[in-house]
Amino acid sequence: MGGGMEAHKNRWIEDWSTARENLEHNFRWTRRNFALVGIFGIALPVLVYKGIVREFSMITISITIVVPYCLVETIVDYTTITVQEMQIALS
Repeated sequence: MGGGMEAHKNRWIEDWSTARENLEHNFRWTRRNFALVGIFGIALPVLVYKGIVREFSMITISITIVVPYCLVETIVDYTTITVQEMQIALS
């Protein structure tokens, strides 16, 4: 009544899925694998982290400068003060 719906297995897809299931058994460390782990597992995340930290430190220098209490009355909006202006005000 509802027959004839068998799936035809693709040999290459079955081979690929078998290799994926057994990857941890067949994996070998080679120079190429070490290089890929070094580049994408260590170097790239470190470079991205350092770039983000540098960007945030540049923002925090120009925005969140600790202002002495005596200068707060004279400075209306201290978030727009540059580092050079703050050094002049503190000297």
